[in-house]
Amino acid sequence: MLYFLLNSELGSMGLIGYYFNKSGTSVPLLLSLALVFVYVFIPYLLGSINSAIIVSKKMYKDDVRNHGSGNAGFTNMMRTYGKSAAIITFAGDILKTVVSILVGWCVFGYLTAYVAGAASFIGHLYPVYYGFRGGKGVLSAATMILMVDWRIFLILLVIFVFLVAISKYISLGSTVCAMMFPILLNRMNYTGIHMIEFVAMFIGIVIVIKHRENLKRILNGTESKFKFKKSKEVKTDAEQ
Repeated sequence: MLYFLLNSELGSMGLIGYYFNKSGTSVPLLLSLALVFVYVFIPYLLGSINSAIIVSKKMYKDDVRNHGSGNAGFTNMMRTYGKSAAIITFAGDILKTVVSILVGWCVFGYLTAYVAGAASFIGHLYPVYYGFRGGKGVLSAATMILMVDWRIFLILLVIFVFLVAISKYISLGSTVCAMMFPILLNRMNYTGIHMIEFVAMFIGIVIVIKHRENLKRILNGTESKFKFKKSKEVKTDAEQ
């Protein structure tokens, strides 16, 4: 969790930024350009490692994108293959986001941690390794929020659990929390770095857009309600 680090001078500036600040010199232009690869492209490539697709292909000789919602994420893994596959997917998606954000933080601290988180988020949605067909990024976004501000994460978690408990719609909880994320960031953790707020708004808008079909199905009453078990009607190649 980066929240406590970010409240220190080292945490807010990152390892590289702190070094140049203490040395009294500015970061060379060529180095700045090279560092973009570190906190943007490396996190994007890490985010493109899709645990759901890997697990479905390795364990079930199948592709989760061919089932259910067609989404390569935790919820569809649970519905298609069950708890074990979903848990592995959950852990993998969290791990890649954590590593991505730590890579970003090492460069210039708070700002590049957010940028790296957003890059990993985009990689999850549009993975270069899998024809740019990935998940919807909710778990990636939640992991990023937890790392940079646990207070906002806990508030959103309570809201999410409440909405899902009363509606059984994961997509409803996800979209409401996505919309509230930039608002809470602005009210609770203002840093003066407007780029961070733009990143939060971008992530929130993208999550809502990615769930637009789910929201339409909720309105017309055809959206599947979440159950913590595998759907009975789904059969994979491994089971046939």
